[in-house]
This record gives sequence, structure tokens and C-alpha cells, in this order.
Amino acid sequence: MILLCGETYTLTCLFSGITLSNGERWRQIRNLTLRNLRELGFGKKSFQEKVQEEARNVVEELQQLEGKPMDVTRLFMDAFSNIIFSIIFGSRCEYKDEMFVELLGVVTEKFHVLSSPWGQLHTIFPQVMDYIPGPHKKFTLLSKKLILFIKERVRISQETLDPDSPRHYIDSFLIKMEKEKSNPNSEFTVRNLAAAIHNLVLRGTETVTSTLRHALLIILYYPEVQEKLQVEIDRVIKRDRIPSIIDQENMPYVDAVLHEVHRFCDLIPFSVPHMVTKDVEFRGYCIPKGTEVYPLLCTVHRDPTKFSTPYKFNPNHFLDENGKFVKNDAMMAFSAGKRSCPGESLGRMEFFLFLTTILQNLKLTSQTRFTEADIAPKLTRFINIPIHYELSFIPR
Repeated sequence: MILLCGETYTLTCLFSGITLSNGERWRQIRNLTLRNLRELGFGKKSFQEKVQEEARNVVEELQQLEGKPMDVTRLFMDAFSNIIFSIIFGSRCEYKDEMFVELLGVVTEKFHVLSSPWGQLHTIFPQVMDYIPGPHKKFTLLSKKLILFIKERVRISQETLDPDSPRHYIDSFLIKMEKEKSNPNSEFTVRNLAAAIHNLVLRGTETVTSTLRHALLIILYYPEVQEKLQVEIDRVIKRDRIPSIIDQENMPYVDAVLHEVHRFCDLIPFSVPHMVTKDVEFRGYCIPKGTEVYPLLCTVHRDPTKFSTPYKFNPNHFLDENGKFVKNDAMMAFSAGKRSCPGESLGRMEFFLFLTTILQNLKLTSQTRFTEADIAPKLTRFINIPIHYELSFIPR
């Protein structure tokens, strides 16, 4: 655990959405977001169909390559962004749409700046770094650019809003704003709406893209894992239908691999900071109210008392002696408690449906001979982005 006294996370200087806010603001916005997701079909068949559609689109794009090597980062970003866009804005975009391409470029660049050493220093010492020139200065400009785009979409939604028929997340937020306009303490403002959307776009695109890229890289290094995955996919789903989330309960090896990828890649090792709401005693130390706390998830995911081979990829961490899937309380890829990621169920659904749909139809190969060091996460970034690599997709 890391403690920061007095200073808040880098993004807070611009806005406070679901991820980085605290107290009443966090409670109000998170509750509305979760309720809105459920109303839009989150967790239901209709919502799963949106994810399945994007997974099919990705497979079709990969099949058209006819085995030509490619870096899948941009294609995955396009797909996962469209899923988030359908929730927030009510529609998807074509992968080659100019506005869509520009917006994703901003999102990608923001994460690269944030993940750099300069970005991390700015995260921890924002007031000091504000006076020091460097590439971290670009992060604020990129954030403002993304916020301007979001505010324009909010303006368009305001002009066409029907309070009796909300179309998407923005509409639901605007309706709540209108109901609470007489409440001076309401957290439902255009500023907080833009911040909440910003959080959803960032965490719903780059994170799941990087997780899936980690998974494919690991599969390339361990061909026996790919073989076992495809055997189970062929046995349970076969080749004549689209994977469904209900299949996961009958696929223990797939489930174990998904969980182990989350643990092993340790995508956000330092999680994100949250504020202590009251004075707390921890291991003999008093943590004052208002202190920023970083939960170090990386220490849990590398705990040798919880995982037999903590620094190696090993699906057996989530399998019993009979090959049945077993949960492990030390797996906290989406954090834990009330401050866990509100998009956890969506992220898990996307990961399962995309990986199984790809492996159902395609075999992964690469001309590069990867090493164990290539697949190992480097605990030096805000987000552990995998190495750059190309791979080929061969129709099965």
C-alpha cells in the first residue's frame, strides 16, 4: 500500500468521475452508472449480442488477412471502443470513421503518456511536476481534447433529449440532472458527466485491449495452452454457433486461463488511489482522514502463499486436482470491495467472448520466437502494456 498525503491523482485536477472521485460524488455517480447499465441491458442477452457482434467483426477482419502478420492493437481498440460507445452514445462507429480514428488516437496516446516515467512522476507529485517541462505536459492537453469531444456529444444529446425515453448513458445522466437541478449539493453536473464518460472510455478500451493482447502473446509462447483451449472450445461450443457467456461455466480450462492472464499480466499493478474517509489504524500506523491510498495489487498477485508459481504463467493456479475451476480470493485484477471496477462484468464478458470466438475460428502463429522475458509483465508502468508484436491468424 502506498500513502499520499494532501495530493490527489493527476486526473483529479481536471475532473472527477467514477474512478477517481470519493465520498458522496463517487456514491451518486457510481449508483447511477450501475443502474443505467442494467437498464440498458447490461448482463442480459441483448447486451451480450453487442459484444458478440464486435467479436464477429474482428474475426472477419482477421480472416481477410489470409495469414498476413499484423499488430492487432488498433483492431481491438476499435472493437472495444464501439462497445463502450454503444453504451454511452447509443451507436457504434465504422472502424475507418475519421472522428472515431482521431478519438482513439487521443485515448491511446493518453495511456502511453500516463504509463511513462514522466507520467508516473506527475501522478505522484502533480504540483511539483507542473513546474517541470517534459512529455507529461501533453497529458493535460490530451485530456482537455477528449473532454471537449465528450461535451459536444453531451450538447447534441441535450438538444434531442426525450425524458420519457432515454437512449443511452448520457440521456439517463441528463434526466437525473434535471430532477436534481434545485439541489445545490447535487453531483449531477455536466462537468461530472464528462468526467464519468472519460473514465468509461479510457477504462473500457485500453485495459481490455491490453489484456487480450497479453493473452494472445502468452498463447503464442505456450502452444500447448492454445491446443487445450481449442480442444475445450470444440467440445463445448463446437464450430457451428457463436460462443455465449453461459458456456463459460462448462469450460473450466478456458476460465482458468482467463483468470491466470489477469493475474499474471497484472495490468494495473498499483490500481488507482482512493481517499481514506476517516482516521484508520493500519499495522500500528495512523492513516489520517483524507489521505490518498494506493492498493498495491501486484503484491497480492505475486504472493507465494496464494500462488504456487507466482512469477510464471500457470492456469493450474485456478484448477483443482480434477481439472475443475476454483476461485482464488487473492485474484484482484478489478480491485476489491465497494471501490472495485464497476465494469468488471463487462470486461470479463468481453475477454471471454473475444478470446473464444477468435480461437474457435483461427489458429495463432508467429514468425518471432518469443522468450519468457517477453511475456513477463514489467512492473514499471501505470498500466502494463505488453510488448509490440505481430502474429498471424490461420483459418481452422
